[in-house]
Amino acid sequence: MAKKKDTELLCGRRGKIGGEALIEGIMMKAGRQYAVAVRQPDKRIRVSLDSFQTVRDRFRLLRIPIVRGAVNMVETLILSYRVLGLSAEVFGDTGEEQTKFEKWVEKKFGKSILNVIMGISTVLGLLLGIGLFFFLPMAATKGLEALFGGSIGWFKNLAEGLIRIGIFVLYIWAVSFMPDIRRTFQYHGAEHKTIFCYEKELPLTVENIAAQKRFHPRCGTSFLFVALIVSVVISSFITWDNIWLRQGIKLLLLPLTVGLSFELIMYAGKHDNLLTRILSAPGLWMQRLTTREPDAEMIEVAIASVKTVLSDEYPDFETDSVEGESYRIVREPRAEETEKDSADESGPAEERGQEAEDASTCAGQN
Repeated sequence: MAKKKDTELLCGRRGKIGGEALIEGIMMKAGRQYAVAVRQPDKRIRVSLDSFQTVRDRFRLLRIPIVRGAVNMVETLILSYRVLGLSAEVFGDTGEEQTKFEKWVEKKFGKSILNVIMGISTVLGLLLGIGLFFFLPMAATKGLEALFGGSIGWFKNLAEGLIRIGIFVLYIWAVSFMPDIRRTFQYHGAEHKTIFCYEKELPLTVENIAAQKRFHPRCGTSFLFVALIVSVVISSFITWDNIWLRQGIKLLLLPLTVGLSFELIMYAGKHDNLLTRILSAPGLWMQRLTTREPDAEMIEVAIASVKTVLSDEYPDFETDSVEGESYRIVREPRAEETEKDSADESGPAEERGQEAEDASTCAGQN
């Protein structure tokens, strides 16, 4: 009975925490709080804790299935923009004096040049996304119709959807060769491994986390891929030949696509059965591109982020305040403290074996 209760506790950790890979850092979110941990140029880890109030707390209607998924997507984009800007600012803060151009931009725009660039990059990114995932598939489908000498009917939407998925896969594959993106994908792997380690209720050590798998069913990559597949299914019911009418209806149905995809991902993240494995498979395959094996320093950043956002569960996690700043710096443990903590967390071999067995039992439950 005790073993069954412990196993249920392990399973209860599923979905409690989520995260996002940043520029040389990781954001972890639990409930309404989120923590950002970034590896500074001086190699110290800077952490900050903040809260994000969702509009779903105020309006019950926005908490119903499907609707909550669309709302969550908008709020996730807002939070992602915020924490990405923060990590970029932290990593870019080398302590050097601002140039005249940077001072001019800050004076004219009332903000740092980095925030200006982030805003411009966001707009350009949206335009690129619309071009790649809406107009390019549409133009390619028109080319297919010209090749076959007429309308291809129902297969138009299927072809458009498959082309869109192909573009997405090729785009991710291409950017993965960029060194900075590759490091971000490594942080992505550290985020997943750390969440797995936490969900299995294992001590958050570099060794335990490194041993975890890096493919997680609740990943944003999985969500995007599932959303692309759901959009193909929904688009199959849109049979109008007028291009602009068809694209307009697809845009109007985008909240439905996002909402359905969100429900599927949430279900897959909390259950483990044949259906969820089928639903998760395409996204997990894609994570072979969007995640990479992290190094020890990246895992340390992930640990700092988890322990900051779950401070009640990790009261011994120590950070030092910085005068006049809202962020804190992770305290470097002394050598003797590291050896003692490692010995305490490891525990007897039979206890570690029991933890692994319980985690395995949890993963096999529906």
